[in-house]
Amino acid sequence: MRPAAVLDEVWREDWGRLLGQLMSRFRRADLVEDALAEAFAQAAEQWGRVGVPENPPAWLREVARRRILDALRREATAASKSPLLAAGLAWAAEAATPLPGADVDERLALLFMATHPALAEDVRPALALRFVLGVPTSEIAALFLVPTPTMAARLTRAKARLASAGIPFAVPDLDRWPERVDEVARAIYLAFTSGYAPVGGQEVVRLRVAGEAVRLAVLASELLPGSPVLEALTALLQLQHARRDARSDRGRLILLADQDRSLWHADEIEAGVARLAALSPGSGYAEELRLQALIAAFHSTAGTAEATDWHALARTYARLEALTGSPIVRLNRAVAVAEYAGPAAGLALLAEVAKQLPGHHRVALVRAELLRREDDVVGAVSAYRIALELCPSGTERDHIIARLAELERA
Repeated sequence: MRPAAVLDEVWREDWGRLLGQLMSRFRRADLVEDALAEAFAQAAEQWGRVGVPENPPAWLREVARRRILDALRREATAASKSPLLAAGLAWAAEAATPLPGADVDERLALLFMATHPALAEDVRPALALRFVLGVPTSEIAALFLVPTPTMAARLTRAKARLASAGIPFAVPDLDRWPERVDEVARAIYLAFTSGYAPVGGQEVVRLRVAGEAVRLAVLASELLPGSPVLEALTALLQLQHARRDARSDRGRLILLADQDRSLWHADEIEAGVARLAALSPGSGYAEELRLQALIAAFHSTAGTAEATDWHALARTYARLEALTGSPIVRLNRAVAVAEYAGPAAGLALLAEVAKQLPGHHRVALVRAELLRREDDVVGAVSAYRIALELCPSGTERDHIIARLAELERA
């Protein structure tokens, strides 16, 4: 295998494990993460000239360890050989011997650390992707639609916050797991949503970053087996991501009803359905995710849009709405109701949604689609124009423009 391919594989498979091992020894998120990234950069330059070492992960860990020790020495010198720092340096040097429990997968502690509630909510998914999977900062920046320097600054501040707030590198006590696991799940779901359905921009879906979020969900469910919220989240993401190749055509958004279902990934749908089938109805966020996964499964297992069990979908949306009170869920329920009871029934439900979501472009867009099916061309054109005024730039806006043009040409 070529050195670059070996390095890519080690990055993908061992980044989180190596970072966790170094964190367990040095407890300095800022130094450890930078040192490991520098070790990978050195490997990229060196392995092509002198060959791949016998044990690539061990080589990377040792290079990173030396860099951390160098950084600690520089800090000690800058602090006029502070006794406290010198003592810390001595401890770090001795820590080359594996600590008790070093065989435990430290990625779990990394995951809890990156999603700690003391961190800003919007930085948690970014930090989890960086720490646990080693996703490059540039890709995380693309995921969250910000410039790379902006994301780099956010991650730097987050790492400083980890130190200043004394956030431990540890798995929380069992009695705190329910709330902490929910935080982990919310962070992963936010990362996936940002890649799967980006707001604005010209990409329908950012496949790589959405895929990384799915990988993080699978890993989290493996690290915390039996967690209903993580099992439900993983099922949901697998079912949604399985449709990725059919959701766009040369940058154009393809609606679910028009997608080529032969492009869906059947093995991933099967995996998601199997996870879902093993779950029982629950409560709280786990139940919210389970119901969303159930909705995704109704879509993913139907041979055609017409064969979809719209009655069951509408009932599931009603249960989800009762649990969350979300007007977006009611909006989706209106679509499902319109499919089996006719556009008029959907429009009646939509009128209630409009009061809850004034100025939301998707309310106007769904209204336009339902009026179009009612052969109310004038009403549909008016609704499309309202949706167009409210929709930000991007593929969804392009879709509205195309639909409006079709009606105006007729």
